[in-house]
Amino acid sequence: MSETRKWTGGCHCGRVRFEAELALDGLKICNCSYCQKRGSIMGFVPIGAFRLLSGKDQEAEYLFNKKKIHHTFCQECGIGSYSYGTTPSGASMVAINVRCLDGVDAASLTPTLFDGRSI
Repeated sequence: MSETRKWTGGCHCGRVRFEAELALDGLKICNCSYCQKRGSIMGFVPIGAFRLLSGKDQEAEYLFNKKKIHHTFCQECGIGSYSYGTTPSGASMVAINVRCLDGVDAASLTPTLFDGRSI
């Protein structure tokens, strides 16, 4: 189990930047129609552990299916570095694409599959 620490990250062009407090364990790869094509590895944090530093005005969002998860992406480079929504219990959360964190080697991570296709 890894320690929780503060990470910075963002999109490819740098317009969208954020910081988040998370551990790099419990990571998920989702097989829903959107996430499978996007290829993100997600770490989930409560909304209070996430702070958008820049780029709110550079973002667009995509909603599909039940329209409960706000998939954000940079309008300039197209990278989706995080999404936000609520858990089934109603808690606000952010799904961080850990591939967009500064200094993370995605090949060293051990995410597990989340069957989003069946939801």
